[in-house]
Amino acid sequence: MKLIVALFTFWLLVLPAPAKPNILLILADDLGYGDVHCYNHESKVPTPNLDRLAREGMRFLDAHSPATVCTPTRYSLMTGQMAFRVPNGGTVFTGVGGPSLIAQGRLTLPAMLRADGYATACVGKWHVGLTFFDKAGQPVRGNGVEAVQRVDFSHRIEGGPVDHGFESFFGTACCPATDWLYAFIENDRIPVPPTALIDKSKLPKHSYANDCRAGLIAPNFPMEELDLVFLKKSREFLERHIRQTPDKPFFLFHSAQAVHLPSFAAPQFQGKTQAGPHGDFICQLDWVVGELMSTLEKLGIADNTLVIFTSDNGPEVTSVIHMRADYEHDGARPWRGMKRDDWEGGHRVPFLVRWPCKVKPGTGSAQLISLTDVMATIAAIIGAKLPDNAAEDSFNMLPALLNQDSAPIRPYLLEQAFSGVRTLSIRRGPWKYLDHPGSGGNRYETDPDLRRYILADTAPDAPGQLYNLETDPGETNNLYLAHPEIVKDLKALLEESKASGRSRPGA
Repeated sequence: MKLIVALFTFWLLVLPAPAKPNILLILADDLGYGDVHCYNHESKVPTPNLDRLAREGMRFLDAHSPATVCTPTRYSLMTGQMAFRVPNGGTVFTGVGGPSLIAQGRLTLPAMLRADGYATACVGKWHVGLTFFDKAGQPVRGNGVEAVQRVDFSHRIEGGPVDHGFESFFGTACCPATDWLYAFIENDRIPVPPTALIDKSKLPKHSYANDCRAGLIAPNFPMEELDLVFLKKSREFLERHIRQTPDKPFFLFHSAQAVHLPSFAAPQFQGKTQAGPHGDFICQLDWVVGELMSTLEKLGIADNTLVIFTSDNGPEVTSVIHMRADYEHDGARPWRGMKRDDWEGGHRVPFLVRWPCKVKPGTGSAQLISLTDVMATIAAIIGAKLPDNAAEDSFNMLPALLNQDSAPIRPYLLEQAFSGVRTLSIRRGPWKYLDHPGSGGNRYETDPDLRRYILADTAPDAPGQLYNLETDPGETNNLYLAHPEIVKDLKALLEESKASGRSRPGA
């Protein structure tokens, strides 16, 4: 027996440590819970590649973006900290907006992985804030054509992905097809500057909202094919990495343009679905996911790659309204609300994880999870220790991925709506407390398209809202006045979390 133990011990010592997984994080833009067929069987848009991810991995049913709009969610994903805790944390940057929400010295997800030996790359939409400079070396602030025209494009751009842990970046500052500056950034510069005013009359008409703002466009910026360019760049990174450093793990953050309005699907996807231009755009996003998965397989690395797919918030108002009316497709189904709202439709998002030999295929999880939890979960996977002053709102979901969870991991969930710290909510178990009246985002009373979705408030004089999602998932019955003790308890917990600066336990 002693000999067997000795041989086994020797075998453990000489056996190479299992390789750390590659990580591919795919973030969709404005993709709703109900837009994906494996979450909504009444969806009018086929999503075979996302459905395949669900079949081959885990589907989280109670996953949430940290905010109901993009910039604060992206900040929280990259840092594991709720954005309302930092200055301007409710801001949605546009044009040449900045500076970066990420403070110097703040530990980020890519910086943590890079310190652990990972190659790190970001492709696509950044939207966490950048600083552009004019010819005098002064920061350019503001929006519109005039602000873009003041930028000195020979100057280094500060505060972008390469300043926060990524070794390389190819993408855009904000929403690629809407925000005045239509040009690609490579690392910390724009190699092909925008030189011409965009001619909106020549833009595609096949969209519910052609809201491209008049701005400057670069000659190499194909408005309808941005996601195809991003796919090409992500593939190039993967192929180059495997060719040059096959023994080194990588972290690739692929941040899609789709399906943010306007719904500019590439020509080969126009008319692909029976759900109009936005349905075609969702179809294209699904295809891009499939192509990324196919690339992993062709390179022989699919089995050692952790793939996470999710969205930055719920579906956009315009697309929800028109898709419901024109195609009986509901991107927010089955939830109340949509992008910007603090109701579930604004932040309940698809969250799919594929990790062969680790995550059991075809499984589902009811764990309450936030995109902030990606950082602590990956830290646990690679064996990194998070300091107290980092990832303050991030919880380790690895036990859920490995089917080792027997109890809730998160004690509660924080959520911020469009107005940031003024419109927060907290969820514990089935109870959800909104520390404000109304949606916290869209103005249902003044928007003629939204008035039809106004529900009679069962507690119209209450300063906040309380719902039991177990018995009332549609958030139709405000129990604020009926359960003052629960309101008091959740309100106190919210205030405590705001005062302490964290929800994850720490010093």
